[in-house]
Amino acid sequence: MSDNSRAKQHLAWHETLEMHELVASQANHLTGFKMHLPNVQDPALKALYTEAIQGTEQNLRDLLPYYPMAPKAEMRAAKGADMTAFFAGHLLGYAKSAVRNYAIAITETATPALRETFQKHLLKAIQLHGKTFAFMHERGLYPAYQLDRLLANDQKSAQAALSS
Repeated sequence: MSDNSRAKQHLAWHETLEMHELVASQANHLTGFKMHLPNVQDPALKALYTEAIQGTEQNLRDLLPYYPMAPKAEMRAAKGADMTAFFAGHLLGYAKSAVRNYAIAITETATPALRETFQKHLLKAIQLHGKTFAFMHERGLYPAYQLDRLLANDQKSAQAALSS
């Protein structure tokens, strides 16, 4: 069997994890966008939200068919409508984005006082991320060491976001 045909049978671990990050983040943001849309008053902003919703829905539809190709991914039964996982995931996504954004901002900063402020904010974002991850992991909301559960949770979140 050639390397090319093997690649078509299953995804590599690293690309599976990247896909997980994208799907988890987009499903979480899609749910938030849909929750906020009724409250957006400005017609141009509402159009942007609608475009973001439609684009994110298509992204999820495009990515979900790859999940069966993930290593040892299994679907699990969905739990009740408790929103704790969504809220915690939303906070985790925010913290992760803040870490990335502050790290990038630091590399673009020439003013020492502003760089110090960004570094202080970056450390706070790292701490928030760590605390939020621990919260989720301790409650079984982020099974970071169980790839099959992690991917199953992504699929469940994406399907819920698409159907809401």
